[in-house]
Amino acid sequence: MFLAFGLIVIGLVALVLGGELLVRGASALAAFLGVSPLIIGLTVVAFGTSAPELAVSVKAGISGQADIAVGNVVGSNIFNILFILGVSALVSPLVVNSQLILRELPLMVLVSLVTWGMAASGSIGRIEGLVLAAGLIAYIAWSVIESRRESQAVVQEFAEEFDKPPKSRWGLILQLLWIVLGLIALALGSRWLVDGAVLIARQMGMSELLIGLTIVAVGTSLPEVVASITASLKGERDIAVGNVVGSNLFNLMCVLGLTAGIIPGGVPVASSAIWQEMPVMIAASVMCLPIFFTGHRIDRWEGGLFLAWYVLYTLYLVLVAIDSPLAPTVGSLALFGGVPLTILILLISVVFSRSSGPELPSEAGK
Repeated sequence: MFLAFGLIVIGLVALVLGGELLVRGASALAAFLGVSPLIIGLTVVAFGTSAPELAVSVKAGISGQADIAVGNVVGSNIFNILFILGVSALVSPLVVNSQLILRELPLMVLVSLVTWGMAASGSIGRIEGLVLAAGLIAYIAWSVIESRRESQAVVQEFAEEFDKPPKSRWGLILQLLWIVLGLIALALGSRWLVDGAVLIARQMGMSELLIGLTIVAVGTSLPEVVASITASLKGERDIAVGNVVGSNLFNLMCVLGLTAGIIPGGVPVASSAIWQEMPVMIAASVMCLPIFFTGHRIDRWEGGLFLAWYVLYTLYLVLVAIDSPLAPTVGSLALFGGVPLTILILLISVVFSRSSGPELPSEAGK
């Protein structure tokens, strides 16, 4: 057991360090090559923070631990929305001015639904995985085109954070070194984390899917936690939200797509993931729509609502893991009590936002 936890801790440290080095090096290299800071923030950084998920899911898939691969992606997306956006909004209300991010939100819901439809047969095949990966290429091209229509204020926010090219040849070499070291750390960290997770699952009698949804998903999402909460503290709210939305899209199209595409026969998907976890992921994505498309912001109370749902969801997973008789009760309370109450709260929020009229630009920056 100590060996398993040791592998997980060392693996998580290597993954977080590797992701940070990769983001730092890739962002600077992209800036050196003349890539727009907005595109760096919405694609390069989102990919970099999703690199731990990619490394872990590919390693798990190749090793035959498909449940960890799927649980990692689905669990990370749930964690990104409910926990990261929730905590970021509690730190500072998240006002979203970027029209590109507002267009990406429906896309996140759509890709989540498409992925669920692909998995409904019990597996995501190679062709389906390649379709998801091709969708990633189309998404990046679309982001580049749409970014040209952004307001100057949003462009400036991203430029202040990401327009930092190396100023000398040695600076460029250093950034390339960070990329190489980051990739090495990701490869080693993913191996240690998956091996430790499998050991814990076997010794504690827990399913690999559950381990993937909790320990692995939270661990691989740590770069997103740091990036979004730091951006929220700095008042860079478009970056905080864009990081989560971009990472969720990369998780589905790149991480799950490439994992399914490179494994013969694709990735098997457990029935519990199809009928429990994926609907939770979709519901979390859908929760963002009325919030962002009415007031273009997540207030602190809405961040608290997101966080409360993540705590309740995690509590349910823990109760299932220990085979508690309370698990069905908590699940029923969440489904038949929490869901209707949340829908009612969001409807009231939508009506109130519309009756209050559009938010003044000066208020959006507060």
